[in-house]
Amino acid sequence: MSGERTVAVIGAGAAGAMAALCAAEAGAEVLLLERTADGGRKILISGGGRCNVLPSRPDFARFVTASSPNTMKKMLRAWRLAEQRAFFEDTLGIRLALEPETGKLFPATDRARDVRDALYTAARTRGAEIRFGQLVTNITPAVEPRDATPGWSVVVEHGADLHADAVVLATGGLSVPKTGSDGTGLRLAKRLGHTIHRTYPALTPLTADPPVHAPLAGISLDVTLEAPLGRGRATTRGGFLFTHRGYSGPSVLDLSHHAVLSSRDQPILVQWTDADSDAWDHTLRETGARTVASLVRRRLPTRLADTLIDEAGVHGSRALAELRRDERRRLVQNLARYPLPWTGDEGYKKAEVTGGGVALGEIDPATMESGIAPGLFLCGEILDAFGPIGGYNFMWAWATGRAAGLGAAAPR
Repeated sequence: MSGERTVAVIGAGAAGAMAALCAAEAGAEVLLLERTADGGRKILISGGGRCNVLPSRPDFARFVTASSPNTMKKMLRAWRLAEQRAFFEDTLGIRLALEPETGKLFPATDRARDVRDALYTAARTRGAEIRFGQLVTNITPAVEPRDATPGWSVVVEHGADLHADAVVLATGGLSVPKTGSDGTGLRLAKRLGHTIHRTYPALTPLTADPPVHAPLAGISLDVTLEAPLGRGRATTRGGFLFTHRGYSGPSVLDLSHHAVLSSRDQPILVQWTDADSDAWDHTLRETGARTVASLVRRRLPTRLADTLIDEAGVHGSRALAELRRDERRRLVQNLARYPLPWTGDEGYKKAEVTGGGVALGEIDPATMESGIAPGLFLCGEILDAFGPIGGYNFMWAWATGRAAGLGAAAPR
């Protein structure tokens, strides 16, 4: 690589593609290195192949980090949501359409490939070179003998070593390894002296062993979940899906990190409808000949209603007026504060993101430059932060990728 300012970006996912695009636009000579044959595979599979590009509104309180929340917020605010949306629509030409019921923004074409391809096209148009099938095995601070210029040596498997003035590490984390994420960037960052906060699968489905609710697989509905947390609690409201192995859907994924970090003893309580315990207790006190099953089936899918009634030890044919106090109490618990019988999780294989990662306190929130290894910039999933389902993790990738690209391209 030659030129006034050379930047090597490692990883061509969401954050890396944005970093390469912005560094090239700032005037740097950019080489984007990607280990897979095509790149951007998480973009392609996100949103069921539709790509939830952004949320419709920011909600920093829903992000999770073991680092300073204030540092994380500074990184997110470096490129505000409205500016990101304008970039995709005005600069990349991708019109975003709002899904009102979820508040998510998708490309109007509903094709994730359009997002990935637009990023690559824009990067190339600005002069970035993209090389696929390039596995980077090491990066080290170096002095290039020919001109005594400080920089970085980038070692590529089965290829010639490269020299760059700056390196952007955008290799992702450990989630969905089939897309090429294997933790290489985390290992490189640790080797260079960075603190790596405990990593774990986040936004991942939960499992039950034995799979007691396998007969309910395929049933989906909106629920409220609660995870008691010592003196506080975490709650989510959204889609819930029964699977053959356990439970999924946005509401489950958004709470799953509490389960993963709990050594499998985190209670998760389900409120299956909008009715809370008091409302159900009042409803079940009705008099007359109406049966328990007819009432509950009106508000829940039949198979789920019958299962909850059966687990409460109540006959569905029982008239409401005949319910004993203990029967009504068990029904109320199952309908409004049902203890989800989860025992494990699907791990990184199905996790949307990686929890933990490089400590944010070691990164300049304005430029994403390492405070441990000057000239190294980090962005995206490799960092210790993640958001909920709904485009928040792309918002993080776009914001940190842009800052890293601009920081790496800035003259020294």
